[in-house]
Amino acid sequence: MITPSEIQSVKQRFGIIGNSPLLNHAIQVAMQASPTDMTVLITGESGSGKESFSKIIHSLSLRKHGKFIAINCGAIPEGTIDSELFGHEKGSFTGAFESRKGYFEVTDGGSIFLDEIGEMPLGTQSRLLRVLENGEFIKVGSSKVLKTNVRVIAATNVNLLKAVEKGKFREDLYYRLNTVPIYVPPLRDRGEDVLLLFRKFTGDFSEKYHVRPISLNSEAQALLLRYPFPGNIRQLKNIADQISLLEETREVNAQTLSKYLPANPSRLPMALGHSTFGEYTDFSERDILYKVLFDMKKDMNDLKKLVLESYQNGGINSNIMQKHQGLFEDLDSGFTQNESVDNNSSYKVPLVLDSQKNSGMNNEEYEEDVIEDIIHEEDDNSLSLEKKEKEMILKALRKHNNKRKYAASDLGISERTLYRKIKQYEIV
Repeated sequence: MITPSEIQSVKQRFGIIGNSPLLNHAIQVAMQASPTDMTVLITGESGSGKESFSKIIHSLSLRKHGKFIAINCGAIPEGTIDSELFGHEKGSFTGAFESRKGYFEVTDGGSIFLDEIGEMPLGTQSRLLRVLENGEFIKVGSSKVLKTNVRVIAATNVNLLKAVEKGKFREDLYYRLNTVPIYVPPLRDRGEDVLLLFRKFTGDFSEKYHVRPISLNSEAQALLLRYPFPGNIRQLKNIADQISLLEETREVNAQTLSKYLPANPSRLPMALGHSTFGEYTDFSERDILYKVLFDMKKDMNDLKKLVLESYQNGGINSNIMQKHQGLFEDLDSGFTQNESVDNNSSYKVPLVLDSQKNSGMNNEEYEEDVIEDIIHEEDDNSLSLEKKEKEMILKALRKHNNKRKYAASDLGISERTLYRKIKQYEIV
């Protein structure tokens, strides 16, 4: 049975501040799991301190004298993550000038912390499952089976069960990782730990820069306790540092503190594509950009059809207006739906431009030329964005002699994204 004094001793050793029952329970589970070789899955929101628990587990385990490596799975490109984790043989891929040991080989006898495990590609998940089940792995470009004795500690800020439902994560790997689950509570659920952490951060700042520490009056403390802190401990530290640096008055009231707390924390901007614990999202910045471009393309096509029909019908009459009503819904113009328009009347569109004057064409010749350009442009726009994207990828690959690293840099995307797009468009 782990006593409260033992939990407090671990807190002091690893610099963990707080007395929340949820936090104490998480530490107790980590201490109980440490002496075993069982796989641990740490869940919790971003910035809640999950990495500290991986260090507790390793340091209190029988492997404490072995190596400990922390890997961020979301920061390694999809094309190189297998090589990073399991190593590769010389010549196994472009740029593999010599053999290399992977992290699972280097940490044999120790522990490996796989942060953001939810971002690991499905192919790599299969390799990891074999390591967990049999302690075996194969280097990239090799057929020789190697053995390793590594304890895996994983962490995620996404709901892996939802990821399993969406086909983003292997179900068998999830249950293999989730042998010992540890949930790290968010800061908003830790009560007065917020005040203890704030005092710690402002004290560290004053000690480092030799200034008097900040203190909060009772109203400011109440405001701090009510704030939900979507960024958790990381956000609280940033706020404490800002106030310590910028405020000349060392006792802060609620009005002053509110200037450093975003007004609508639930609407804080997040990195597009970022997945939070409890919710797994498939949207990315590119997906949203596509939607905007498709909407713009649709409006432009409708507008060109409107202009073309107006020329063919001798002007814009009420029938054309009603047919393309969507183009005018967002316009604050003098024309409204309540205004009646005579079906026989038409609104002539004066399109005599400087280019017509300089060309020497009469109105009829110029109108025919404009219509031809519109029809030709309509055909050009039938090309999909996917086709354009594929063409850009092919050009970049040819430019850099199929060196994907440089092609990705030239395109302004990550190498991992480029690998995914090459697979999607079946580019050989």
